[in-house]
Amino acid sequence: MIKLIIKSVEFPEELTAIKGIRIAVFQEEQGVNPVLEFDGKDEISDHLIAYLNEKVVGTARIRYLDEKTAKIERLAVLPTARGQGIGKKIMENALQLIANKNIPEVVIHAQEYVKDLYKKLNFVEEGEIFEEASIPHVTMRKKFP
Repeated sequence: MIKLIIKSVEFPEELTAIKGIRIAVFQEEQGVNPVLEFDGKDEISDHLIAYLNEKVVGTARIRYLDEKTAKIERLAVLPTARGQGIGKKIMENALQLIANKNIPEVVIHAQEYVKDLYKKLNFVEEGEIFEEASIPHVTMRKKFP
């Protein structure tokens, strides 16, 4: 039986595990420069961590741009755990956390190849495709009713 738990990060060890996921996905797999990946904003953000059968497999970061806008960033799922809807579940948890704080708008910079995931969560594309860390991205936005 598959057991998936997604929760807010509470312990320093979990931040270490998150760093490992981000290194594996963004630096090793996608070639993102560590200076871009670890931008000094982790300390001012909320983090989610996903456990699949008690192993850390995914993460996302929520940064609050102002009292009306949150930005979900650094969504990452290890390759061995992909294809099981874990990224979508992390996003759903992040959106619920933001909604519970009465923040009406969420923005993301979606890697273009995964923008359909965000469309399923009612994000809307805006603007042109741009490069971030040498990867094509598109800005997407979601407003809560």
